[in-house]
Amino acid sequence: MNQAVNNIADWRVTLDGVDLTDRMRPRLISLTVSEKRGDEADQLDIVLSDTDGMLAIPKEGAVLRVFLGWKQGRDVTPGLIDKGSFKVDDVTHSGPPDQITLRARAADFTSEIRNRRSHSWKNTTLGGVLKEVAGRNGLSARIAPDLAAIALPSISQSRESDVAFMRRLGRENDAVATIKDKHLIFARKGAGKTTSGQPLPSLTLTRRDGDGHSWQRQKREAQQGVTARWHDRKAAKKDKVTDGDAKGAKQLRKVYADEASAKRAVAAERARMQRASATLDIRLALGRPDAMPEARVKVSGFKPEIDGATWLIAEVSHRLDKSGGFRTDVRMETAL
Repeated sequence: MNQAVNNIADWRVTLDGVDLTDRMRPRLISLTVSEKRGDEADQLDIVLSDTDGMLAIPKEGAVLRVFLGWKQGRDVTPGLIDKGSFKVDDVTHSGPPDQITLRARAADFTSEIRNRRSHSWKNTTLGGVLKEVAGRNGLSARIAPDLAAIALPSISQSRESDVAFMRRLGRENDAVATIKDKHLIFARKGAGKTTSGQPLPSLTLTRRDGDGHSWQRQKREAQQGVTARWHDRKAAKKDKVTDGDAKGAKQLRKVYADEASAKRAVAAERARMQRASATLDIRLALGRPDAMPEARVKVSGFKPEIDGATWLIAEVSHRLDKSGGFRTDVRMETAL
C-alpha cells in the first residue's frame, strides 16, 4: 500500500548572496510576493516573530532575493523558482506579540528612476528612446523587435519620471512596461512570449485546483470605438483618428504629435477595453510559483462561458504562512 506524500512548501531568502532561510524559518509568520504586470513594482511582504526580542531590524535598503516552490508532494512540481530581488522600503515593529514586518519592492526601481525630468527626441524609434532611458538608469533594454522598430518623428518627456514615461509608452502601445532583474522590459501585451521570443509558460487550471473563484462579465463600455486627436503640422490643424465605431467613441485627452502615434494609442485603448470585459480570480489551494503576469491560462470545471475563454494573468500573489501552507491568488482578464 502506497503511503500518501505530504505536500511540503519550500522557500529561500538570501541577502547579498547569504542564505538567511534557516535563521528566518522558525520566526516566519507569513511571506507574500505580489507580481504585477507593469503598472506597479513587484512587492515582497515578510512578517517575522520577535517574541524573544532577539531579531535585529534590517538595515535600510537591504536587498533580499526570494525563491518559492515545493519540496515534495502530490499534484505539485518540486523545486524552487526565482521570484526576483527586492529592496526593503518599510519596516514596522509592533506588539504584543512582538513582530517585525518588512515591505520591500522590486530592487530595480531606484530613486533616480522616479525623479522627474524633461527631454525630447526627434526622428528616432521607440527602441532608441527606451534604450536611452534604460542606459541612464543602469539597466539593459529588452524590447520586443516589432515595438523597438516603431518610428517616432517626435516625442517628449515633460516633467515625468523615467518610470512614469516608460509606463505611458506602454499604455500608448498596448505593451507591458516594467523593470525586472536590471532589465527594462517592453513587450506586447498578450503576446505569450518573452522579449527574446521564448514562449511564456501556459497554465491549465481546473476548478478542483481552487479554494474559491470569482468570475465577472462586466457590461461592455458604451463606447464601441476610441478616438484621438493629433497635430497635423503641414495643415496647421488638429485632425483625429478612430478605432472602431466613431459614434459615441471614447475620446482620449492627449493630442498626439503625429497620426501614427494617435493610431497606436487608440488601438491600445480599444484592446484594453476588450480585455477588461470579463475577469476571473482564482485562489489556488496549492501554490503555483510558475504563475506569472502575462502567462496564458485555460480553465475547466466552471461554466461554458468561463471554460471557453483563454485567460491572461494580470496579477499574482503568492503567500506562505507559518503552518507550512502555500497558496497562490491569480487575477486574470480575457486574452484577445
